[in-house]
Amino acid sequence: MALPLARTRLDDRGQTVIEFTGTLPLILVTLALLWQAALVGYTFSLAGNAADKGARAGTVGGQDACRAAAAEDMPGAWSAAYDCGEAGDTYRVEARVQVPLLFPGGFNLPITVPGEAAVPVESRW
Repeated sequence: MALPLARTRLDDRGQTVIEFTGTLPLILVTLALLWQAALVGYTFSLAGNAADKGARAGTVGGQDACRAAAAEDMPGAWSAAYDCGEAGDTYRVEARVQVPLLFPGGFNLPITVPGEAAVPVESRW
Protein backbone atom coordinates (compact mmCIF):
# COMPACT_ATOMS: atom_id res chain seq x y z
CA MET A 1 0.00 0.00 0.00
CA ALA A 2 1.44 3.34 -1.04
CA LEU A 3 1.66 6.24 1.38
CA PRO A 4 -0.26 9.36 0.56
CA LEU A 5 1.73 12.04 -1.25
CA ALA A 6 1.44 14.58 1.61
CA ARG A 7 2.94 12.15 4.15
CA THR A 8 5.97 11.18 2.03
CA ARG A 9 6.96 14.83 1.48
CA LEU A 10 6.91 15.65 5.21
CA ASP A 11 8.82 12.56 6.35
CA ASP A 12 12.31 13.70 7.46
CA ARG A 13 13.54 10.47 9.02
CA GLY A 14 17.27 10.04 8.41
CA GLN A 15 17.89 13.63 7.34
CA THR A 16 20.01 14.45 10.41
CA VAL A 17 22.28 11.46 9.78
CA ILE A 18 22.82 12.52 6.18
CA GLU A 19 23.64 16.10 7.18
CA PHE A 20 26.03 14.96 9.89
CA THR A 21 27.75 12.56 7.47
CA GLY A 22 28.21 15.41 5.02
CA THR A 23 29.71 17.78 7.57
CA LEU A 24 31.83 15.22 9.46
CA PRO A 25 34.89 15.62 7.17
CA LEU A 26 34.74 19.39 7.62
CA ILE A 27 34.55 18.98 11.40
CA LEU A 28 37.52 16.57 11.43
CA VAL A 29 39.66 18.82 9.23
CA THR A 30 38.88 21.80 11.47
CA LEU A 31 39.88 19.83 14.57
CA ALA A 32 43.11 18.68 12.90
CA LEU A 33 44.01 22.27 11.96
CA LEU A 34 43.31 23.49 15.50
CA TRP A 35 45.45 20.68 16.93
CA GLN A 36 48.28 21.53 14.51
CA ALA A 37 48.08 25.19 15.52
CA ALA A 38 48.39 24.14 19.18
CA LEU A 39 51.47 22.06 18.32
CA VAL A 40 53.07 25.03 16.55
CA GLY A 41 52.43 27.21 19.59
CA TYR A 42 53.84 24.60 21.95
CA THR A 43 56.92 24.28 19.74
CA PHE A 44 57.48 28.05 20.03
CA SER A 45 57.25 27.69 23.80
CA LEU A 46 59.73 24.81 23.83
CA ALA A 47 62.23 26.70 21.64
CA GLY A 48 62.12 29.81 23.82
CA ASN A 49 62.48 27.84 27.04
CA ALA A 50 65.42 25.82 25.67
CA ALA A 51 67.21 28.98 24.57
CA ASP A 52 66.66 30.66 27.93
CA LYS A 53 67.91 27.69 29.94
CA GLY A 54 70.88 27.19 27.64
CA ALA A 55 71.90 30.83 27.90
CA ARG A 56 71.73 30.84 31.69
CA ALA A 57 73.82 27.67 31.94
CA GLY A 58 76.22 28.61 29.15
CA THR A 59 77.23 31.93 30.64
CA VAL A 60 78.75 30.08 33.59
CA GLY A 61 79.62 26.63 32.24
CA GLY A 62 80.37 27.09 28.54
CA GLN A 63 79.06 25.30 25.46
CA ASP A 64 78.68 21.83 26.95
CA ALA A 65 76.63 23.15 29.86
CA CYS A 66 74.59 25.25 27.43
CA ARG A 67 73.66 22.31 25.20
CA ALA A 68 72.89 20.06 28.17
CA ALA A 69 70.63 22.65 29.80
CA ALA A 70 68.87 23.49 26.54
CA ALA A 71 68.11 19.84 25.83
CA GLU A 72 67.13 19.02 29.42
CA ASP A 73 63.41 19.85 29.15
CA MET A 74 63.03 19.16 25.42
CA PRO A 75 60.70 16.18 24.90
CA GLY A 76 62.32 13.34 23.01
CA ALA A 77 59.74 13.47 20.22
CA TRP A 78 60.86 16.96 19.14
CA SER A 79 63.96 17.44 16.96
CA ALA A 80 66.12 20.37 18.02
CA ALA A 81 69.53 21.90 17.33
CA TYR A 82 71.35 24.44 19.48
CA ASP A 83 73.99 27.07 18.71
CA CYS A 84 75.75 28.36 21.82
CA GLY A 85 78.55 30.88 22.06
CA GLU A 86 79.83 34.22 23.26
CA ALA A 87 79.27 37.30 21.15
CA GLY A 88 81.13 40.20 22.70
CA ASP A 89 80.04 40.60 26.29
CA THR A 90 76.89 38.47 25.89
CA TYR A 91 76.32 34.76 25.69
CA ARG A 92 73.89 33.95 22.88
CA VAL A 93 71.89 30.80 22.22
CA GLU A 94 69.72 29.92 19.26
CA ALA A 95 67.50 26.86 19.55
CA ARG A 96 65.93 25.58 16.32
CA VAL A 97 63.06 23.15 16.86
CA GLN A 98 61.19 21.34 14.08
CA VAL A 99 57.39 21.37 14.15
CA PRO A 100 55.81 17.88 14.20
CA LEU A 101 52.93 17.00 11.91
CA LEU A 102 49.85 16.18 14.05
CA PHE A 103 51.68 13.80 16.40
CA PRO A 104 55.15 14.37 17.91
CA GLY A 105 57.62 11.64 17.06
CA GLY A 106 56.22 10.94 13.60
CA PHE A 107 56.81 13.22 10.66
CA ASN A 108 58.03 16.79 10.94
CA LEU A 109 56.86 19.71 8.86
CA PRO A 110 59.54 21.55 6.89
CA ILE A 111 59.19 24.40 9.39
CA THR A 112 61.81 25.23 11.98
CA VAL A 113 60.85 27.40 14.94
CA PRO A 114 63.68 29.56 16.31
CA GLY A 115 64.17 30.46 19.92
CA GLU A 116 66.84 33.00 20.84
CA ALA A 117 68.23 34.22 24.14
CA ALA A 118 71.17 36.31 25.27
CA VAL A 119 72.54 37.03 28.73
CA PRO A 120 75.56 39.03 29.95
CA VAL A 121 78.68 36.91 30.37
CA GLU A 122 79.56 36.39 34.01
CA SER A 123 83.17 36.55 35.05
CA ARG A 124 84.74 33.14 35.54
CA TRP A 125 87.00 32.99 38.58
